[in-house]
Amino acid sequence: MAVRRRTTLAFALLAATSVLGISGSASAETVKLQFWDMIWGQPEYIKAAQKIVQDFNKEHPEIQVEYRSIPWSNWYQTFVTAVSSGSAPDISTGAGYQAVQLYKMGAIRPLDGMIEKMKADGDLKDFAPGTVETLRFDNHYVSLPWGLDIRVWYYRPSLLKAAGVEPPKTWEEFRAAAKKLTADGKYGVVASGDTGGSHYVLSSMLNNGGGMFDADRKLTLSSNDRNVEALEWLSGIVADGSMHPASPGYSADDRRAAFFRGEAAFVLDSPNVYKQAGAVSDDIAVLPPMEGPHGDTGTIFWVNNIMMYKQTKNPEAAETFMRWWSQHELPLWTEGHTGQIPARQSFIKDAVADDDRYKYIVDNYIPIGKTTATAYKGIFPALSEVEGEGVLQTLTQQIFQGVPVKDALPQAESRIQEILNK
Repeated sequence: MAVRRRTTLAFALLAATSVLGISGSASAETVKLQFWDMIWGQPEYIKAAQKIVQDFNKEHPEIQVEYRSIPWSNWYQTFVTAVSSGSAPDISTGAGYQAVQLYKMGAIRPLDGMIEKMKADGDLKDFAPGTVETLRFDNHYVSLPWGLDIRVWYYRPSLLKAAGVEPPKTWEEFRAAAKKLTADGKYGVVASGDTGGSHYVLSSMLNNGGGMFDADRKLTLSSNDRNVEALEWLSGIVADGSMHPASPGYSADDRRAAFFRGEAAFVLDSPNVYKQAGAVSDDIAVLPPMEGPHGDTGTIFWVNNIMMYKQTKNPEAAETFMRWWSQHELPLWTEGHTGQIPARQSFIKDAVADDDRYKYIVDNYIPIGKTTATAYKGIFPALSEVEGEGVLQTLTQQIFQGVPVKDALPQAESRIQEILNK
């Protein structure tokens, strides 16, 4: 009997242990999250981003984040398709207006509660003025800022010196300089016909005090004389023969490669682009912001952000990761060399380090940056489709191909109006 009692007791203890093991396992079940991140730089950016996620996973064994890099080619279709098919990630970064567009589609989970917590604990004060409010739509915060992207004019000092040209300060001087620098197989300006090329159009309109929309969100692409004047300026550079002839068919990488090879003296590009130039990096300088014909300055910029999707089954875990990522993303600059400017002011000093060019951009270009809908003083859903659908790229290609502005504008305006009317 004693043996039987001991055996029975052993089985009872084993059963209890098994039950506790199952119960304990269930209570500590790991939450898995999908994080899609755009490629915001060269390969070292992806490595830096992956390392941040790995560090989070080590610190938070109860939450495991899977990192996925998303290329910019067809980015718009990638996310719309994922949302429509029910396969959206839990969290993602994305284009400047992506969150507000997907919010209208019912795909984005507002961050109001998280923003309130960040206000309460003082974390929100670290963000550059106005950046958090820029991402507010329909009385909700649709995303959290992480980087400021802006377009900057660069030039090759050696080419200007060889041609006896001073860095231009106005549009008139720029066009004259580009014309003089076009000789012996080299050109004044190189651009591209992709999304990056469309930034030449947006930047020029804003530099001239124009903009695509008025304060009531009405389209003013062709009705605003400043816009037309800006496009005529770009068209004039093409007519002078000063634009690299391959520009309409170039991608962003092609454009940069041509500039790095010294095939053109001027290029419009993102912050830190000179760090991709290898041996010629020291021969790339930042052109001071130019004045348009009416004395205006300005360039296109975006508040890039991170967003949460309604499809997530673990919003609390997603919020934990978003806040941790936001507070620990400095390596994206110090190791990943992303072209953004940090949205967090506490990161600026380390991101700038001893880089005088980067500091010049922060001090002189960021203050004149304007959004695509500057006059409206906010963002709205259609902006994402306007920038990503292809209409601006087509307009850009036509201008760079020499199509008269008066012929190219009506088609673009008609298509944008269709987008707005949806």
